[in-house]
Amino acid sequence: MVMNKGFKSQCVPAYRILTQNQINTLHYATLELLETIGVRIMDAEAIEMMADAGCRIKKDNIVQIPNYLVEECIRSAPSRITLYNRLGREAMHLEGSKTYFGMGTDLIRTWDLETGKLRQSRLQDVANAARIADNLEEIDFSGSYALPYDSPTNLMYIDSFKAQLENSVKPIFYTAAGMEDLKIINDMAAAVMGGKEALRETPIHIHYAEPMTPLLHSSGAVRKLFFCADNAAPVNYTPGMMSGASAPVTLAGAITVGNAEALSGVVLHQLRAKGAPIISGFGMSTLDMKTSVCSYGCPEYRLALSACSDLYHYYGIPMWGTAGASDSNCVDQQAGMEWAVSLLMAGLDGANLVHDIAYMGQGLVGSPAALVMNAEIISYVRRVIRGFDIDQEHIGMDVIREVGPQGAFIATEHTLKFFRREHWQPRLCNRANPDLWQKTGSKTWGDNAAGKAVDILNNHKPVPLAKDIQETVDAIRARALTGLDGKQFKA
Repeated sequence: MVMNKGFKSQCVPAYRILTQNQINTLHYATLELLETIGVRIMDAEAIEMMADAGCRIKKDNIVQIPNYLVEECIRSAPSRITLYNRLGREAMHLEGSKTYFGMGTDLIRTWDLETGKLRQSRLQDVANAARIADNLEEIDFSGSYALPYDSPTNLMYIDSFKAQLENSVKPIFYTAAGMEDLKIINDMAAAVMGGKEALRETPIHIHYAEPMTPLLHSSGAVRKLFFCADNAAPVNYTPGMMSGASAPVTLAGAITVGNAEALSGVVLHQLRAKGAPIISGFGMSTLDMKTSVCSYGCPEYRLALSACSDLYHYYGIPMWGTAGASDSNCVDQQAGMEWAVSLLMAGLDGANLVHDIAYMGQGLVGSPAALVMNAEIISYVRRVIRGFDIDQEHIGMDVIREVGPQGAFIATEHTLKFFRREHWQPRLCNRANPDLWQKTGSKTWGDNAAGKAVDILNNHKPVPLAKDIQETVDAIRARALTGLDGKQFKA
């Protein structure tokens, strides 16, 4: 008898793009770049800190980072970050190959559900997106999704964060223009969670900041990075390169530059506060040489993000990703194709924090219906990456024997027990036959998604903030309007 040693009953798709030798090659190239070329850091305090840690400081604020320091800081960065919802419940564990999907930020145009027209984004669009995310279980975290042009210029990010707090309990992925609004946003989050110490222990938000490609850390970015480190606030500090413009045209070259930018950010962050939570990695769009646009839907982006996932799984640092992004300017066949391919690859990559779902127009355009459609694609993707079980119960030889040739399995207990888990059931995709589909209005998937979005906005009631907390958040926003230093914010 031959024993089946090491047999796993669960069959799951496995995907990686880099071999260990290729990971080593890219890692060593990154170390060489950081040690011999270096990065420019436009912050005096940061440069002094790096010099004290053993870095070489060259002309024009160039900092060369020794290999050992990079690897020490990789080891000190936590391999697991837990995010909570505003009810204080654990919501996301950023670790290993666990993947969570959510929105990005700052889309300047929105497809209006009522008029069907493309217009400038408003604060209500931020609230609508948060409410839709709150309702849909496939969306794990919220992002502003829109940049509200009807908010005072200096309050856009503050108002967006407040709208998300009020319309969703889920963790929030957010941006901030500078230190002033970053501090105010953190104060709002602390008010919700019961104080700054409680927020440190149960973080509900992730700040997105980034270095500038190629190889530059601005003072503003470093200040925000340090604030997050000092307050144990999770920060997503990742570069966004454009291959052929701000990064080499070759994928290997662009990946090396992006990885150097990301890891030098890890060094800055960990030297400031060892063990503070950071999400790292890099994204790499391409410059379309015909149209001069920054392409979000290109296959090169997917390849680079797959390489990023392999590298950061090797480093043991939670990683950023992006998916559900399309270059199409509207909800059409191109958008569906690019959303689906990118979301599936992100799920197979095992990237931890995957944002930008339902993006269109190279990160400029959003749509409530698109959010609903992306949630259904995520549901499909999760069914694929869950795989299936191969054991005696799932093979069901006894049932096959009982039914026999030309029998029917529909009425068996085996079917009743397993069909809901084994067979994915869409909420919006069409599975009616052509005749029934025509009789019921010939609605497309997009029609169904738009209808679902309207239904959510009309009927879903998020858990409200407690009255005293709402008053505190309102007061913080009012204080922001006059400015913490007495200067009037633009209204």
